[in-house]
Amino acid sequence: MNHLFLRLVYIYIGTSNYSADYEFYKNVLSAELLWEFEKFGAKVAAFNLCGLPYLLIADHVQAPSKRLIYEVQSLNAAMAQLQSRGWEADGIEFEIPDGTCVNFKDRSGNEYAILEMTRPFILEKEWSRNKRKK
Repeated sequence: MNHLFLRLVYIYIGTSNYSADYEFYKNVLSAELLWEFEKFGAKVAAFNLCGLPYLLIADHVQAPSKRLIYEVQSLNAAMAQLQSRGWEADGIEFEIPDGTCVNFKDRSGNEYAILEMTRPFILEKEWSRNKRKK
């Protein structure tokens, strides 16, 4: 059993029509909206369709595309272990609200990321807090 990848946390989905896709996930599929933000010129919404992994739609990501984001316990340790097997990162490490992650691709170009969740589900918690204040 592979203990490097702890669980699939997010499926990051590109959208070419944010409003239509938002309506599709929320109203057609009846997915629970966990949070939605518009920052730095990008709109992103997280939906809970059936538990983890959560679906993230993002208007700054070209559609159609999906990136599977896996949680790892330690990003540095995971990268070192994977690199010893011939793995290469696709770009540099970057921060997302949950923690630090890095993208990679398989040999066919399918997109993935590994994420060290140092601030697990922080946007979901913030969204819930703000909804209760209203």
